[in-house]
Amino acid sequence: MNTPLVVSHVAKSFTMHLRGGIRLPVVSNVSFSVTAGQCVVLGGPSGIGKSSLLKMVYGNYAVDSGKIEVLHNSTMVDLATADPRTILDVRRRTLGYVSQFLRTVPRVSALDVVAEPLVARGQEENSARERAAELLSRLNLPEPLWQLPPATFSGGEQQRVNIARGFITDHSILLLDEPTASLDAQNRAVVVSMIAEKKKAGTALLGIFHDEEVRQAVADHILDVQAFSPRKPVAA
Repeated sequence: MNTPLVVSHVAKSFTMHLRGGIRLPVVSNVSFSVTAGQCVVLGGPSGIGKSSLLKMVYGNYAVDSGKIEVLHNSTMVDLATADPRTILDVRRRTLGYVSQFLRTVPRVSALDVVAEPLVARGQEENSARERAAELLSRLNLPEPLWQLPPATFSGGEQQRVNIARGFITDHSILLLDEPTASLDAQNRAVVVSMIAEKKKAGTALLGIFHDEEVRQAVADHILDVQAFSPRKPVAA
């Protein structure tokens, strides 16, 4: 079976320079894989390192040790040691990410914010906008808002734009950091169905969902991050 994401023996800590260089361990010896068409959910209490682990997989956080390998252009690439240019190319072509917060761009419409990842991959602008409109409509964002900048929207409206932007591409791996956190029940159900469609299409998904109902609906496997959590800070 195709396994586009493999995490092997990953460890991460943060050094608190304002506290005498104390090293705060986050996770240690994390190993798991995600196969095509599978959704693995990171479980455990708040503050245990789930978001940090997701950011390591995306390349935002460096790792202390271990490997984070993704299948990119038919080759396994270790993001833990890859150069910045390679990481950017992996994000453009292989690895998508839906965060908890939309990074708004002044004066850019919601429609263009959603369409931009397709345009960046070479798709014709009108075609990209049509696909963006389909997703925004499905996520129940009122059409009069589509031409407005998302900075003016409510939190739930911004998150729907964020989700549409993250789901518009055909990345083979998709990371989801609390995508349904600020949504109502109707739109949570829409996102659950969108995740199911991604799985059916063969996308490998790794996510965090604090909503128990959503988690049970989408998870093929729940990885208990607490099992990889060191217990005590270590002095430098």
